[in-house]
Amino acid sequence: MSHSIALNFEDGVTRFIEGRPGETVAEASYRLGINIPLDCRDGACGTCKCRVQSGDYDGGDYIEDALTDEEAASGLALACQMRPKGDVIVDVFASSEVCKTKGQSFQARLRSVDRLSETTLAFTLEGAGPIAFLPGQYVNVAVPGTDQRRSYSFSSAPGAETQSFLVRDIKPGVMSTFLRERAAPGMDMSFAGPSGSFYLREIRRPLLFLAGGTGLAPFLSMLERLAVTGEAGPHKVHLVYGVTNDADLVSVEQLEAIAARLPGFSFSTCVAADGSAHPRKGYVTAHIEDGHLNGGDVDVYLCGPPAMVDAVRSWLAGQGVTPANFYYEKFSPSGTVTAIGEAHRVPA
Repeated sequence: MSHSIALNFEDGVTRFIEGRPGETVAEASYRLGINIPLDCRDGACGTCKCRVQSGDYDGGDYIEDALTDEEAASGLALACQMRPKGDVIVDVFASSEVCKTKGQSFQARLRSVDRLSETTLAFTLEGAGPIAFLPGQYVNVAVPGTDQRRSYSFSSAPGAETQSFLVRDIKPGVMSTFLRERAAPGMDMSFAGPSGSFYLREIRRPLLFLAGGTGLAPFLSMLERLAVTGEAGPHKVHLVYGVTNDADLVSVEQLEAIAARLPGFSFSTCVAADGSAHPRKGYVTAHIEDGHLNGGDVDVYLCGPPAMVDAVRSWLAGQGVTPANFYYEKFSPSGTVTAIGEAHRVPA
């Protein structure tokens, strides 16, 4: 039975390929024209060393000079020897260009534009068919009638027939102006990707999600995925969703619906503005409880504006708690390609 192999390259591009039973990651890649760096193919040189983010596999045969026991125990493997037993996610230590591949391009149609609040829009595309991506990733969307592209994280789950996104409505914004003034159902649109290293990893402990503004989008994708698959298992998932003003708070009904479907999921919202009528005021750090950090045995995911990301990092350092893993992504409200996709893992 075939399985999915997600190849994450150093430049943020992700390619999904189909692996055949008994086939190594390198064999599957080369069969599809993706040239993962190789020298020996025999587990002797270590050139094809990669990191397995999730999934079960047989590491194969190799010599100590190519891969040490410590490296193998930390999740490293050799693409020329590694045989997946099911779906896997693999980090390739080379760019997509070096491996002679690139992100995919998709043609779609605009299905709808929805105003969620006076400051936030959502748009949905159809016609591209189910798209494979890792929940949390983004695509570069071409703005019709311009030569501009903007980057948006999926707010919909992987494999859905339609793809949805959240947009901060900025009056001079290229995409928000299009959606507000010219968009109409049925218009042709295109996007390229998926991209980004901010995505949901294999769940081995409780999760703490921290979202700022439209940084909620990747978490909606993650949560929808978890509600369908049950991958969280017995582990609790808590989201703290913070915005600046009352009007920025959107998709709360969707979060409530997910909470009804996903055991162990809870969330809280907060608004930073002093004049807010919201019952919970302040920044997200004011609403992180000790139990959410679980003594450090927690994976923290954070997506928001640069100032929020920096503030949360400083706050965590001040608490004297080091999460098992800390993944974060900074984004620009304008959705410019150069500002999104800065994702990092801060190890324990």
